[in-house]
Amino acid sequence: MSSPATQPPRASPIKSIKFASIPVSDQDRALAFYTQKLGFVVATDQPMPGPEGGGQRWIELRIPGAETRLVLFTPDAHKDRIGTWQHVTFHSDDVDAAYRIYRERGVEFLGQPEEQPWGTFVLFKDPDGNVMVLSSSKG
Repeated sequence: MSSPATQPPRASPIKSIKFASIPVSDQDRALAFYTQKLGFVVATDQPMPGPEGGGQRWIELRIPGAETRLVLFTPDAHKDRIGTWQHVTFHSDDVDAAYRIYRERGVEFLGQPEEQPWGTFVLFKDPDGNVMVLSSSKG
């Protein structure tokens, strides 16, 4: 009997990751950071209906040239995740150039870009202290 890892791959009806969510405490401040400093574009910004919305808005941002969107919305049950490590890695063809551009725009980095056998990376923070990765790939 073969294990699932050794079976031939099957076609998947899943086509992509639609969005990743970043927990934020202040949607307006986060929106300004991600659009003005990182250069993302608003895809939608609308009030969340009902009590689960908690007065927040559903904000989806597009990264120019990418299909995956970023959502700036925090469900009440996830407020403890604000200001922590986020499992989001952004890709750039040139991390060193992106680092220089973003530093000039006031983005806070946790060090300088580091080259690894697989590519280059650097950690950065948003205004809530959420830590994310900016990375490139080799080959």
